[in-house]
Amino acid sequence: MMQHQFSIHATHSPELLERVLRVIRHRGFTVCQFNMSLPSESGQVIFDVTVESQRAIETLRPQLTKLWDVAEVMMSSSQPHSLRA
Repeated sequence: MMQHQFSIHATHSPELLERVLRVIRHRGFTVCQFNMSLPSESGQVIFDVTVESQRAIETLRPQLTKLWDVAEVMMSSSQPHSLRA
């Protein structure tokens, strides 16, 4: 499986977190790590996300950018992740 790290910059709304997580799940990715921050009173929110899947990240990124309140999706890194027994 591959792990992918990225940041999402968006306009804060009460339902935003649910929509982002739904898109991640519907595209076949599993959330490994998730951090959300509201850096100021500007109404912006930043999600730092690590996901894993056998699917290509190119199937997820365009769907996240289609969310109307998402301003930017910035990829940080991708790396193989092996399962240990």
